[in-house]
Amino acid sequence: MSRLTVQTLESAPEASQPYLAAAKAKNGFIPNLLGVLANAPTAIEMYVKVSEINSRSSFTLEERETVQITAATNHGCAFCVAGHTAVCYKQGKLDPTLVNAMRDQTPLPNPKLEALAEFTRAVIRTKGAVSQDELQAFLAAGYAEQQVLEVILGVALATLCNFANTLAGTELNPELAAYRWDGKKA
Repeated sequence: MSRLTVQTLESAPEASQPYLAAAKAKNGFIPNLLGVLANAPTAIEMYVKVSEINSRSSFTLEERETVQITAATNHGCAFCVAGHTAVCYKQGKLDPTLVNAMRDQTPLPNPKLEALAEFTRAVIRTKGAVSQDELQAFLAAGYAEQQVLEVILGVALATLCNFANTLAGTELNPELAAYRWDGKKA
């Protein structure tokens, strides 16, 4: 059971209700993460706006999901791993070998995506104080300074969700049960 209230369309603060209604229209259900964030209208607004901004980054969906699942596994957020696994399969139609490697925190079959995952882990581990070697390895993999900052953008978005879910003990929606993750923090 969640430690924080999982708001519904009917119970949420008025300022949060449009975000919940939009999520229900898009997904067919309201992810419990959003129900938790709806307790604070500014938190759910931040999630929605930063998600939209992140979707406009130069990263492909595959790259954005690499950042999100890498952050979620490193933060130990089972809800976000499940949610982003659903995105990988339903929206991205990504290869299960790649998705399983992300979830299992094992080397990714694509070297460029592996460099992205390694850099994301370094950003999280060092709180942004990555070494020159870590930065150069990321750039040498074919990324640019723009993507350095977009990794931080993705980690910022993930941190909001991962920490909110961990603090709240957010239960997985039945719609996401097929994507459950019981792994441990890296």
